[in-house]
Amino acid sequence: MTRRHRRRKSWIAYGAGAVALATAATYGTIALASPSGGSTTDAKAGRSQTELQADFAAAAREFQVPQSVLMAVSYRQTLWESHQGHPSTTGNYNVMGLTQVTDADLDQPTDADRLAHLNQSGDPAVSKHFNPQRALSADRAKTKVDTSDPRLHTLDAAAKLIGASASEVRTDPRQSVRAGAALLAQYEKAAVGSLPADPGRWWAGIARYSQSPDRAGAKQFVQRVYDTVKTGATRVTADGQTLTLTADPSVVPVEPSKVLLAATTTTPAVEAATAPECPSGLNCAFVAAAYKQNSSTPDDFGNYNVSQRPGNGEDVRYIVIHDMEGTYDGSIKEFQNPAAYASAHYLVADDGRVTQMVQLKDEAWHAANKTVNMHSVGVEHEGYAIKAGDWYTEQEYDSSAVLVKYLAQKFGIPLDREHVIGHDEVPGVLDANVKTQHWDPGPYWDWNHYMSLLGAPDGAGGAGGPLRAGQLVRVVPPYTTDNQPTLTNGGTAVPAHPANFLYLYTTPSTSGALPVDPYLGTVKWSDGANWADKVPAGGAYVVAGAQNDWTAIWYQNQKLWFHNPGGQYTSVVAPTQVITPAAGKTSIPVYGRAYPEDAAYTGTNVPVQPSNTASLTKYSIAAGQSYAQAGPEMAGDYWYAGTYAGTATGDRTLVKGTNLFYPIRYNHRIAWVRASDVQQTTSVAAVSTAGRHNLLGRDASGVLWQYQGTGSATTPFFSRFRTSAGWQIYNVLSALDTMNANGTGDLVGRDSSGTLWYYRGSGKPSAPVLSRVTVGPGWNIYSRLLGAGDVTGDGHPDLIGMDSSGYLWLYKGTGNATKPFAARTPIAAGWKIYTSLVAAGDVTGDGRPDLLGRDSSGVLWVYKGTGNAAAPYATRTRIGGGWQGYTSIVGTGDISGDGKADLVARDSAGQLWYYKGTGSATAPYATPRIGVGGGWNIYNTLL
Repeated sequence: MTRRHRRRKSWIAYGAGAVALATAATYGTIALASPSGGSTTDAKAGRSQTELQADFAAAAREFQVPQSVLMAVSYRQTLWESHQGHPSTTGNYNVMGLTQVTDADLDQPTDADRLAHLNQSGDPAVSKHFNPQRALSADRAKTKVDTSDPRLHTLDAAAKLIGASASEVRTDPRQSVRAGAALLAQYEKAAVGSLPADPGRWWAGIARYSQSPDRAGAKQFVQRVYDTVKTGATRVTADGQTLTLTADPSVVPVEPSKVLLAATTTTPAVEAATAPECPSGLNCAFVAAAYKQNSSTPDDFGNYNVSQRPGNGEDVRYIVIHDMEGTYDGSIKEFQNPAAYASAHYLVADDGRVTQMVQLKDEAWHAANKTVNMHSVGVEHEGYAIKAGDWYTEQEYDSSAVLVKYLAQKFGIPLDREHVIGHDEVPGVLDANVKTQHWDPGPYWDWNHYMSLLGAPDGAGGAGGPLRAGQLVRVVPPYTTDNQPTLTNGGTAVPAHPANFLYLYTTPSTSGALPVDPYLGTVKWSDGANWADKVPAGGAYVVAGAQNDWTAIWYQNQKLWFHNPGGQYTSVVAPTQVITPAAGKTSIPVYGRAYPEDAAYTGTNVPVQPSNTASLTKYSIAAGQSYAQAGPEMAGDYWYAGTYAGTATGDRTLVKGTNLFYPIRYNHRIAWVRASDVQQTTSVAAVSTAGRHNLLGRDASGVLWQYQGTGSATTPFFSRFRTSAGWQIYNVLSALDTMNANGTGDLVGRDSSGTLWYYRGSGKPSAPVLSRVTVGPGWNIYSRLLGAGDVTGDGHPDLIGMDSSGYLWLYKGTGNATKPFAARTPIAAGWKIYTSLVAAGDVTGDGRPDLLGRDSSGVLWVYKGTGNAAAPYATRTRIGGGWQGYTSIVGTGDISGDGKADLVARDSAGQLWYYKGTGSATAPYATPRIGVGGGWNIYNTLL
């Protein structure tokens, strides 16, 4: 639960004019295939992509900390992310996650703020007893953050150790690494009296660095750090830093008898005798939430409903992710106040500790929606009201993911974003409750990362591709600097940071109107509670249309658009059942809960609930629209807890109706529709990648970018996609054949020593080549190396090389990944007359790859392929002059989808031109040429 929808300055932000201008500046001038489109994550200007890796190495030497330990500690705290110097929700900073929290850093909650996260039953039969003043009298003192706790000031202590200012340690990654290394070394030496060279003997220092006040919590962090040391890790950070921690499975962790734990000013809660329901290996305790009668009224009690889930028919279908907006210990105390009318099954601390407070058989009051509370498990995550806090610690993500995987397996809950949802995705039950629903865990919960930890990636990071109406897609914006929407809080700007949503528009343009929600009234589109214009990461929606880099989805009874460069911000779901209004229905109602019909209460001794069958009257779905299911059809039901004692007639009874409901992804939130109002249809399959070819470009920093072919002659390429870095080590790069949209196509690269390396196509568009294989040394005898396609007709792509004398040699492909080429055979002499050689594919239409040569006068010649290894090319034929103005010419294969090989050429101004193949040997390219776009001189190699 959270008050963030009302006041958090770091999370709320979103103002119509500000964002419209910002996004227009970001997207408005991009041509379809402009090099600046699509994914642009890269290292900051003036900072090499491996600088942070070097910082770890230097700090490890300086402070005598094994580099593997230092890097693994950081990885388990922050995934090596600097977060641009912004604090986490619990006051951690920079790469090493050091803490600094003062009273000035905290928003001071008002009584209205406190009330906003109490009274969460979502059941009018319960909430009618909620007494705000009674609840607040106990809440005010319990939720205060004790900023004198030394665990909240590790950054200051570490800064002193290295003689740096706190500001430097907060904002400079190098100083953060140095400070973290110094503090880790201090902890280790204080515990064992030395700084061991053996990484396995740093248990004590790592445990103390966790800042966990109990040994089990510290041990959990130590084990995770050593897991990373043993298995290794590699990652590109949000700001483009490439880091690798080499696996070292030989490390043997040694737990010492003496482990110094973090001091704390907080008195731990008293654990109950009840055993926690947690997976083995997770540091988990049980502290009971209050279950107590609040007045003489028999049904006035808190803080949960006793039940017998799932054996009583009250099945568990969802897991709801929350943010506490307070401390771990304070939230425990809050849920022990029976007047709070709020609870959760589990709480997760920033150091990875877990406390269960409500048994899974019982119905916690956490989501302010009776149907969701009945059928879900609520998991709260520690996060203070830090004014600028905008990320969560990795320890918190790790423990949460371990817990949620366990819960999903226990109850058979699908691990997807329609079943693992945020509180912001839970609807209000009735018209009066829609506006007041919460929106935690907020825009800075990294759903992409979290779903990967659950072992159920949502498809983020894909290479994209064409979309079409009727497909079911997951919206998966990158949680990187490529997606930093402008956010404000009451007009006050929030620092740029990756976010977990995309803005929606009524037209495919940032200048278009933004959608509104009929329940929100005169609220700025920038308010955090304004879910009308924000599509959440991981959510499934049906495509309503596609136009260049824009995609439309059905969302809240509207066709709304979001910017989707090259389709990279969506992942197409395999054909599955989706929901649409039944034949003959022009419009159908939408519900905020799924209750049984009135008649179902007959004979149960349970009263019919107020507004029992009421829909959300301002929501509907028109004919022709389709929505993703958020679960199978289920009968409406209602668990009647009745009195505190549970002994009155009708108490603790499940009323189950015959009316069936489908849960759907309606807007930012889920909702329900009656099964009798809808029909199921099957979503459309993904567009085939067959026959579409790509263009690759290497920039000056060594990043290789992929432009996926569209199959259209007028707009031949989608926005670029970053494949990988490190390609600057090669002075020659060449595709052996066409690079294809399905991730096939092989590459070779020659390094400065003359060694040739072979990269086989992976069949995975987002990572199109496998790890490199050494071909051998001595290739620097060639002034040119060129993948020529299957010259010999045996089904394997071949390689040609021209030596310094102008002699051309053929290396026949073998199809063997470990030895990809046979011994060379001669082709002919005299090729030195050409300033450029181009493997153009089958230019002449006879099924054999051809070769182009441009001479010094700018005339282009074609050498028709013969399919004969002994004489692979026929006599040349003149194509035409005027080609001297191009700095690069690339045979791309069939770009337009007509089965004929095409060509692209870049001029000295950086303009890329497209030449459509005709299949004619005498006039192989159509005129006029087509301009693709400018800016292509950022690449030193095109292939």
